[in-house]
Amino acid sequence: MPVPICCIVGCGRCDPAPNPDRSVPRKGNPVVTDTSPPRLQLLPAVDIADGGAVQLQQGIAGSGWKFGDPWLAAKRWQDDGAEWIHLVDLDAAFGRGHNREVIAGIVGRLDLQVELSGGIRDAETLEIALATGCRRVNIGTAALEDPEWTARAIAEHGDRVAIGLDVRGTTLAARGWTKDGGDLWETLARLDAEGCTRYVVTDVTKDGMLAGPNLALLQQVCSATARPVIASGGVSTLADIDAIRGLVPAGVEGAIIGSALYKGAFTLPEALDLAGRP
Repeated sequence: MPVPICCIVGCGRCDPAPNPDRSVPRKGNPVVTDTSPPRLQLLPAVDIADGGAVQLQQGIAGSGWKFGDPWLAAKRWQDDGAEWIHLVDLDAAFGRGHNREVIAGIVGRLDLQVELSGGIRDAETLEIALATGCRRVNIGTAALEDPEWTARAIAEHGDRVAIGLDVRGTTLAARGWTKDGGDLWETLARLDAEGCTRYVVTDVTKDGMLAGPNLALLQQVCSATARPVIASGGVSTLADIDAIRGLVPAGVEGAIIGSALYKGAFTLPEALDLAGRP
Protein backbone atom coordinates (compact mmCIF):
# COMPACT_ATOMS: atom_id res chain seq x y z
CA MET A 1 0.00 0.00 0.00
CA PRO A 2 1.51 3.37 -1.00
CA VAL A 3 2.51 5.76 1.78
CA PRO A 4 0.32 8.90 1.84
CA ILE A 5 2.13 11.98 0.61
CA CYS A 6 1.21 13.80 3.82
CA CYS A 7 3.27 11.36 5.87
CA ILE A 8 6.25 11.99 3.61
CA VAL A 9 6.10 15.74 3.93
CA GLY A 10 5.22 15.57 7.65
CA CYS A 11 1.86 17.33 7.93
CA GLY A 12 1.37 15.96 11.44
CA ARG A 13 -2.16 14.69 10.84
CA CYS A 14 -1.04 11.08 10.71
CA ASP A 15 1.26 11.24 13.72
CA PRO A 16 0.32 8.88 16.56
CA ALA A 17 -1.45 10.38 19.54
CA PRO A 18 0.97 11.44 22.28
CA ASN A 19 1.36 9.06 25.20
CA PRO A 20 0.04 10.90 28.28
CA ASP A 21 2.56 9.07 30.44
CA ARG A 22 5.37 10.72 28.45
CA SER A 23 3.85 14.17 28.35
CA VAL A 24 5.50 17.16 29.94
CA PRO A 25 4.44 17.16 33.61
CA ARG A 26 1.65 19.55 34.42
CA LYS A 27 2.42 22.47 36.61
CA GLY A 28 0.63 22.56 39.95
CA ASN A 29 1.04 22.60 43.70
CA PRO A 30 4.05 20.57 44.84
CA VAL A 31 3.40 17.51 46.98
CA VAL A 32 4.20 18.32 50.59
CA THR A 33 5.20 15.45 52.84
CA ASP A 34 4.63 15.98 56.57
CA THR A 35 7.71 14.62 58.31
CA SER A 36 6.70 15.70 61.81
CA PRO A 37 5.94 12.93 64.32
CA PRO A 38 2.34 12.11 65.25
CA ARG A 39 0.79 14.34 67.89
CA LEU A 40 1.60 13.92 71.57
CA GLN A 41 -1.36 13.95 73.96
CA LEU A 42 -0.76 16.35 76.88
CA LEU A 43 -2.32 15.81 80.31
CA PRO A 44 -1.98 18.79 82.68
CA ALA A 45 -1.77 17.52 86.26
CA VAL A 46 -4.00 18.55 89.14
CA ASP A 47 -2.64 16.96 92.32
CA ILE A 48 -4.82 17.34 95.43
CA ALA A 49 -3.74 17.24 99.08
CA ASP A 50 -5.85 18.49 102.00
CA GLY A 51 -8.40 19.75 99.49
CA GLY A 52 -5.96 22.02 97.65
CA ALA A 53 -3.91 21.86 94.46
CA VAL A 54 -0.23 21.12 95.07
CA GLN A 55 2.88 20.05 93.21
CA LEU A 56 5.30 17.86 95.16
CA GLN A 57 9.00 17.33 94.60
CA GLN A 58 9.99 13.69 94.03
CA GLY A 59 6.65 12.70 95.53
CA ILE A 60 7.69 13.68 99.06
CA ALA A 61 4.72 14.62 101.24
CA GLY A 62 4.85 18.25 102.38
CA SER A 63 7.39 19.28 99.74
CA GLY A 64 6.81 21.52 96.75
CA TRP A 65 4.23 24.25 96.30
CA LYS A 66 0.54 24.99 96.92
CA PHE A 67 -1.66 26.40 94.16
CA GLY A 68 -5.07 27.00 95.72
CA ASP A 69 -8.42 25.66 94.56
CA PRO A 70 -8.01 22.49 92.43
CA TRP A 71 -11.25 23.21 90.57
CA LEU A 72 -9.88 26.55 89.39
CA ALA A 73 -6.69 24.83 88.26
CA ALA A 74 -8.62 22.18 86.33
CA LYS A 75 -10.94 24.79 84.81
CA ARG A 76 -7.97 26.87 83.72
CA TRP A 77 -6.40 23.94 81.86
CA GLN A 78 -9.73 23.16 80.22
CA ASP A 79 -10.15 26.79 79.13
CA ASP A 80 -6.60 26.73 77.73
CA GLY A 81 -7.45 23.82 75.43
CA ALA A 82 -6.65 20.65 77.36
CA GLU A 83 -8.41 17.49 76.19
CA TRP A 84 -7.25 15.48 79.20
CA ILE A 85 -6.40 16.15 82.84
CA HIS A 86 -4.37 13.89 85.12
CA LEU A 87 -6.13 14.18 88.50
CA VAL A 88 -4.40 12.78 91.59
CA ASP A 89 -5.65 12.20 95.14
CA LEU A 90 -2.36 12.46 97.03
CA ASP A 91 -3.92 11.86 100.44
CA ALA A 92 -5.34 8.56 99.21
CA ALA A 93 -1.99 7.67 97.65
CA PHE A 94 -0.23 8.23 100.98
CA GLY A 95 -2.95 6.37 102.90
CA ARG A 96 -3.89 9.36 105.05
CA GLY A 97 -7.48 10.01 103.97
CA HIS A 98 -8.97 11.04 100.65
CA ASN A 99 -10.44 13.88 98.59
CA ARG A 100 -13.26 11.92 96.95
CA GLU A 101 -15.92 14.59 97.22
CA VAL A 102 -13.64 17.27 95.82
CA ILE A 103 -12.56 15.00 92.96
CA ALA A 104 -16.11 13.91 92.10
CA GLY A 105 -17.14 17.56 91.99
CA ILE A 106 -14.29 18.46 89.65
CA VAL A 107 -14.84 15.54 87.26
CA GLY A 108 -18.57 16.23 87.13
CA ARG A 109 -18.06 19.86 86.11
CA LEU A 110 -15.41 19.35 83.44
CA ASP A 111 -16.06 18.84 79.73
CA LEU A 112 -12.92 16.86 78.99
CA GLN A 113 -11.38 13.44 79.68
CA VAL A 114 -9.97 12.70 83.14
CA GLU A 115 -7.34 10.18 84.16
CA LEU A 116 -7.75 9.60 87.92
CA SER A 117 -4.98 8.33 90.17
CA GLY A 118 -4.22 7.85 93.84
CA GLY A 119 -5.21 5.18 96.36
CA ILE A 120 -7.04 2.86 93.96
CA ARG A 121 -6.11 -0.46 95.55
CA ASP A 122 -9.20 -2.68 95.70
CA ALA A 123 -12.62 -3.27 94.17
CA GLU A 124 -14.31 -0.66 96.38
CA THR A 125 -11.91 2.19 95.64
CA LEU A 126 -11.88 1.26 91.95
CA GLU A 127 -15.66 1.44 91.70
CA ILE A 128 -15.72 4.75 93.60
CA ALA A 129 -13.14 6.16 91.19
CA LEU A 130 -14.94 4.96 88.06
CA ALA A 131 -18.25 6.26 89.39
CA THR A 132 -16.91 9.82 89.25
CA GLY A 133 -17.24 9.63 85.47
CA CYS A 134 -13.50 9.70 84.77
CA ARG A 135 -12.40 8.14 81.48
CA ARG A 136 -9.79 5.91 83.08
CA VAL A 137 -8.06 5.21 86.36
CA ASN A 138 -4.41 4.69 87.10
CA ILE A 139 -3.61 1.76 89.41
CA GLY A 140 -0.19 1.88 91.04
CA THR A 141 0.54 0.16 94.35
CA ALA A 142 -2.11 -2.55 93.91
CA ALA A 143 -0.45 -3.70 90.69
CA LEU A 144 2.57 -4.57 92.83
CA GLU A 145 0.94 -5.74 96.06
CA ASP A 146 -2.20 -7.45 94.75
CA PRO A 147 -1.46 -8.76 91.26
CA GLU A 148 -4.42 -11.17 91.21
CA TRP A 149 -6.96 -8.40 91.84
CA THR A 150 -5.17 -6.16 89.35
CA ALA A 151 -5.45 -8.85 86.67
CA ARG A 152 -9.20 -9.11 87.32
CA ALA A 153 -9.59 -5.33 87.15
CA ILE A 154 -7.77 -5.23 83.81
CA ALA A 155 -9.90 -8.07 82.44
CA GLU A 156 -13.14 -6.44 83.58
CA HIS A 157 -12.51 -2.81 82.68
CA GLY A 158 -10.09 -2.98 79.74
CA ASP A 159 -8.77 0.38 78.62
CA ARG A 160 -10.43 2.20 81.52
CA VAL A 161 -7.53 0.87 83.62
CA ALA A 162 -3.95 2.07 83.16
CA ILE A 163 -1.07 0.88 85.31
CA GLY A 164 1.30 3.37 86.91
CA LEU A 165 4.94 2.32 86.87
CA ASP A 166 6.74 4.65 89.29
CA VAL A 167 10.45 3.99 88.98
CA ARG A 168 13.72 4.65 90.76
CA GLY A 169 16.40 3.21 88.52
CA THR A 170 14.79 -0.13 87.62
CA THR A 171 13.03 -0.55 90.98
CA LEU A 172 9.34 0.26 91.27
CA ALA A 173 8.05 2.49 94.07
CA ALA A 174 4.79 1.85 95.95
CA ARG A 175 2.65 3.37 98.71
CA GLY A 176 2.99 6.95 97.54
CA TRP A 177 6.55 6.18 96.47
CA THR A 178 7.57 5.40 100.08
CA LYS A 179 8.35 1.68 99.60
CA ASP A 180 10.11 -0.49 97.04
CA GLY A 181 7.75 -2.53 94.90
CA GLY A 182 9.81 -4.92 92.79
CA ASP A 183 11.63 -5.07 89.48
CA LEU A 184 10.34 -2.94 86.62
CA TRP A 185 10.95 -5.43 83.83
CA GLU A 186 9.49 -8.45 85.61
CA THR A 187 6.38 -6.47 86.51
CA LEU A 188 6.02 -5.10 82.99
CA ALA A 189 6.21 -8.59 81.48
CA ARG A 190 3.56 -9.87 83.89
CA LEU A 191 1.19 -6.97 83.23
CA ASP A 192 1.63 -7.32 79.47
CA ALA A 193 0.68 -10.98 79.73
CA GLU A 194 -2.42 -10.01 81.73
CA GLY A 195 -3.59 -7.65 79.00
CA CYS A 196 -2.77 -4.22 80.41
CA THR A 197 -3.63 -1.64 77.76
CA ARG A 198 -1.58 1.37 78.87
CA TYR A 199 1.25 2.39 81.23
CA VAL A 200 1.94 5.68 83.00
CA VAL A 201 5.71 5.76 83.52
CA THR A 202 7.17 8.12 86.12
CA ASP A 203 10.81 8.57 87.06
CA VAL A 204 10.31 9.43 90.73
CA THR A 205 13.64 11.25 90.94
CA LYS A 206 12.51 13.63 88.17
CA ASP A 207 8.98 14.37 89.37
CA GLY A 208 8.47 18.01 90.33
CA MET A 209 12.16 18.80 89.94
CA LEU A 210 11.97 20.66 86.60
CA ALA A 211 15.11 18.82 85.54
CA GLY A 212 14.00 17.24 82.27
CA PRO A 213 12.37 13.86 81.56
CA ASN A 214 14.16 10.51 81.61
CA LEU A 215 14.07 9.85 77.88
CA ALA A 216 16.24 6.75 78.16
CA LEU A 217 13.77 5.14 80.57
CA LEU A 218 10.87 5.91 78.25
CA GLN A 219 12.72 4.40 75.29
CA GLN A 220 13.54 1.26 77.27
CA VAL A 221 9.95 0.77 78.39
CA CYS A 222 8.65 1.31 74.86
CA SER A 223 11.13 -1.29 73.62
CA ALA A 224 9.83 -3.79 76.18
CA THR A 225 6.09 -3.42 75.47
CA ALA A 226 3.77 -2.81 72.55
CA ARG A 227 1.30 -0.96 74.79
CA PRO A 228 1.10 2.86 74.69
CA VAL A 229 3.06 4.77 77.32
CA ILE A 230 2.24 8.03 79.10
CA ALA A 231 5.38 9.89 80.20
CA SER A 232 5.42 11.57 83.60
CA GLY A 233 8.01 13.52 85.54
CA GLY A 234 10.59 16.17 84.77
CA VAL A 235 9.04 18.22 81.96
CA SER A 236 10.41 21.72 82.44
CA THR A 237 10.66 23.34 79.00
CA LEU A 238 9.02 23.28 75.59
CA ALA A 239 12.15 21.52 74.38
CA ASP A 240 11.32 18.66 76.75
CA ILE A 241 7.88 18.33 75.16
CA ASP A 242 9.46 18.33 71.72
CA ALA A 243 11.88 15.60 72.81
CA ILE A 244 9.07 13.43 74.18
CA ARG A 245 7.05 13.97 71.01
CA GLY A 246 10.00 12.53 69.16
CA LEU A 247 9.34 9.25 71.00
CA VAL A 248 5.75 8.96 69.76
CA PRO A 249 6.77 6.61 66.92
CA ALA A 250 8.44 4.39 69.54
CA GLY A 251 5.24 4.10 71.59
CA VAL A 252 4.88 7.18 73.79
CA GLU A 253 1.27 8.32 73.57
CA GLY A 254 1.17 11.27 75.95
CA ALA A 255 2.93 13.30 78.61
CA ILE A 256 1.80 14.59 81.99
CA ILE A 257 2.90 18.13 82.74
CA GLY A 258 2.64 19.76 86.15
CA SER A 259 5.12 22.04 87.89
CA ALA A 260 6.33 23.71 84.69
CA LEU A 261 2.80 24.89 83.92
CA TYR A 262 2.07 26.06 87.44
CA LYS A 263 5.36 27.96 87.68
CA GLY A 264 4.94 29.61 84.28
CA ALA A 265 7.82 28.02 82.38
CA PHE A 266 5.48 27.99 79.38
CA THR A 267 1.75 28.22 78.73
CA LEU A 268 -0.50 25.29 77.95
CA PRO A 269 -1.45 26.71 74.52
CA GLU A 270 2.26 26.93 73.66
CA ALA A 271 2.74 23.32 74.76
CA LEU A 272 -0.30 22.13 72.80
CA ASP A 273 0.93 23.88 69.66
CA LEU A 274 4.27 22.10 69.96
CA ALA A 275 2.74 18.73 70.81
CA GLY A 276 0.48 18.88 67.75
CA ARG A 277 -3.15 19.87 67.92
CA PRO A 278 -5.85 17.66 66.36
